[in-house]
Amino acid sequence: MSKKPAPAPVVTLEDVARVAGVSRATVSRVVNGNASVAAGLRKSVEKAIAATGYVPNLAARSLVTRTTGSIALAVSDMSAGQIFADPFFGRVVSGVTQTVRPRGVQLMLAIVDDDPSRKQLLNYLRQGHVDGVVLVSTHTDDPLPADLAAAKVPAVLAGRPADPLPVSFVEVDQQAGVSLAVDHLVALGRRRIATASGPLDTPAGRVRLEAFRERLAHHGLTESAWAEGDFTQAGGAAAMRTLLERAPDADAVFVASDLMALGAVSVLHRAGRRIPQDLALVGFDDSNVALTCDPPLTTVRQPVEEMAAQMAELLLEQIASPERLLQSRVFQPELVVRESA
Repeated sequence: MSKKPAPAPVVTLEDVARVAGVSRATVSRVVNGNASVAAGLRKSVEKAIAATGYVPNLAARSLVTRTTGSIALAVSDMSAGQIFADPFFGRVVSGVTQTVRPRGVQLMLAIVDDDPSRKQLLNYLRQGHVDGVVLVSTHTDDPLPADLAAAKVPAVLAGRPADPLPVSFVEVDQQAGVSLAVDHLVALGRRRIATASGPLDTPAGRVRLEAFRERLAHHGLTESAWAEGDFTQAGGAAAMRTLLERAPDADAVFVASDLMALGAVSVLHRAGRRIPQDLALVGFDDSNVALTCDPPLTTVRQPVEEMAAQMAELLLEQIASPERLLQSRVFQPELVVRESA
């Protein structure tokens, strides 16, 4: 009669600490998602965990830390179809994931596209099913940022809130990015510059349009035409058709997003306009869409993955130390020059 194989020995925190060459307390902080551990020590512990096959007792950890080991990524005021069609959101997911996954933190996606789903998410958060939320809110009148602040739920916003709120946020310097675009077009000798803005009920749409007009004025110019889009490819195409009607002699267009610029390019091709000879084009984002344009798109790069990683980092710090002061970070953009301008 064959003997049953002996059960594998249980790997303890002490075993991991011995392999990593650190203290048990350091291993415990890494396992519990404490953001205060230095990156080098964290990496050593994570390698030791992989080498030893250590599996944390999540139930015990939850009792000690009073956390669930999970966070939510909530996207507000957009449908699922819009979210998955826009490369911006994929980049946000990538940046958040690369921060939380090595720490054993699970990520839940929440799509908030109406009032019932907003209330459902708030109840879910208040009941402690996740430890906090990274929020991508797209409209200025979205009540969710204020609701999160009132509920004292750990939260970090993608972008500055429309109204001052006691909540951390991460954003790109929108004004600086638009200035880079306008300065580049002016340096090319373009003087009849139009713009296809984002929707003006979004902070990004409004701020980029205001910054565009301010920078033109700085150069002693006024816009040749303006048309409002909606940050989609179809919206960019519609805005470009409007601009061709309003300013047929425009020699450049600043488009408020790469996805809109892709739609604008298709309209210009059909209209027989050469890019950049007849009309120079600059976008905003530097997503993978910029490389699928014909010609490849000159655009303002916002480091979305790095910004999203910072949002997740700030949220984990807030969860680990609730008494910590709220923090915000503004990233600097850069102009990526390709063939469209």
